[in-house]
Amino acid sequence: MAEEFLTLMADLDEESQARMAGWYAALREAGFRGTQTPGLPYHISLATFPLDGEREAVRLMQKISASFPPIPVHISHIGLFAGGRVLFGAPERNRMLDALHDACEPDPDPSRPWTPHATILIDEPDAVAAALPVLVREFRPFVGTVTRLHLCAFWPTREIASAALTGNPGAV
Repeated sequence: MAEEFLTLMADLDEESQARMAGWYAALREAGFRGTQTPGLPYHISLATFPLDGEREAVRLMQKISASFPPIPVHISHIGLFAGGRVLFGAPERNRMLDALHDACEPDPDPSRPWTPHATILIDEPDAVAAALPVLVREFRPFVGTVTRLHLCAFWPTREIASAALTGNPGAV
């Protein structure tokens, strides 16, 4: 399968990674596997780009990561996307997270509104519906931190670049 698009993602800190990995471990223990992309950290997708925009996407990622400090995010709820194939943990939107998204995607497609989320399980709707009670039992809201940006090509997954958020907290 040939690569189709690039995605710029906001990676969450190590403690958040461990919490979310615990959620997925509970799902696996209950027999759920899903079709997640292995090896990627839990993240919030920010923007997509065409494959021929790789150089520009790397430059944008570097510029934004130097402009934004780490961003606290309150992972407060879980949700499902229409169609029932994706189960996720989601942050409350806040000024800094919205500003980060806007910097990454200054001209968003109004037909595809942005829903910040960190995917926990991708599977058929019946499996996701059956997994929901397991995640509900395991889920506890927490405050995590977006610490870096990460650019990948999909499918198959090709990691291109990543950069820590190092900007001044008062600058954004």
